[in-house]
Amino acid sequence: MQIFQKIRHIVCQIPSGKVSTYGAIAKAVGTDPRVVGWALKGNSDMAIPCHRVVKANGSLAAQFSLGNWPEQRRRLVLEGIEFTGNRIKNFPKVQFTPGAIDINT
Repeated sequence: MQIFQKIRHIVCQIPSGKVSTYGAIAKAVGTDPRVVGWALKGNSDMAIPCHRVVKANGSLAAQFSLGNWPEQRRRLVLEGIEFTGNRIKNFPKVQFTPGAIDINT
C-alpha cells in the first residue's frame, strides 16, 4: 500500500464528531505533515472524510480539498463540532489520535 493510500485509510478511521491533525496522522504513518496535506489535497472521494483533518492548533486549512475552509467548517458543524472564531472549541476533547501504521507494508 502506498503512503497516500495509508494516509487516506487512517483518515477513514476518524469517527464522526472527532478530528485529527495532519501531524498526528503523519506520526502514525511515519512521514511529514506536509505529505498528509498533499495526500488529502487532491482527494475527490466523498467517502474519505478529509474534513476531519485540521491543523495542530485546531484551526482549519485554507484549501480544504472538497471546497474551502467554510465548507470544511460546515461539515464539522453538522457532526456536532463547535467553533470559537476560527478554531475548534474544546479541541482536546474532540481529538482522535490514530494508531501507528507501518508504511513499508
